[in-house]
Amino acid sequence: MKKMGYFILYIGLGLVALLQIFPLVWLVIFSLKDTREIFSSPPFSLPQELRWENYVRVLEGGIGTYFFNSVLYTAVAIILTVLLASMATFAITRMRWKLSAFVLGLFMVGLMIPVHSALIPLFKMFVSVSLIDHPLSIILTYTAYNLPITMMILLGFYYTLPREVEEAAIIDGCSINQLFFRIILPMTVPVMVTTVIINMIYNWNEFVFANTFISSDHYKTLTLGIQNFIGQYMTDWGAIGATLIISILPILIAFLFFSNKIVEGLSASAVKG
Repeated sequence: MKKMGYFILYIGLGLVALLQIFPLVWLVIFSLKDTREIFSSPPFSLPQELRWENYVRVLEGGIGTYFFNSVLYTAVAIILTVLLASMATFAITRMRWKLSAFVLGLFMVGLMIPVHSALIPLFKMFVSVSLIDHPLSIILTYTAYNLPITMMILLGFYYTLPREVEEAAIIDGCSINQLFFRIILPMTVPVMVTTVIINMIYNWNEFVFANTFISSDHYKTLTLGIQNFIGQYMTDWGAIGATLIISILPILIAFLFFSNKIVEGLSASAVKG
């Protein structure tokens, strides 16, 4: 009975995995068809001819610049977010000061602020400091919006760190900065990997802020670059599919390599009772 139960479980998980893979398979097929074939043939039918020229048009349409911008904005925002969140979490959980709980509450309030409610205030603020159509507007916004969720993931792990390690480091002459960068930060690598992946997924796929703050082609991200293939009277759906394939590859590769780390990091950040 136990073996039969495992067999049924694996069959069920296999079916769920197939359902999850179907959209990706459909998108690959979609990207290798032209617009006429996309709308005249069944969704999962194989293309009559592999339209690799869709990818050529995408590459000629400036996708390289958009890809580089997405990598740059995502990488810089991740570094700032994880570093600032680690510093703030360290100060709140490992140092004793009166307003620590209040400051933590202020950060957590950020989780309840809808993205769309902040668009107009942020736009007006960036206009006043001349940061509209500038990479900094995107990087600063990504960093600020990801700080609360990053801190929430880090909090549980920081609470479980043994105090004896810090006491031993201070006895050996470590300053606060040395204690954080040499002792605490290396100990939090497992949960930091989780926060990096979560930040990467959000930053890479973000559209609303980038579409609001960026207008120049040389500053656009991949999500904005897709609009170049949408016209008033005609849309190049094959090129859009090729762009989507190129845009999801980094996220897909990162998830395949670090999926175990995400689970380990979330488990490590759970508060132990």
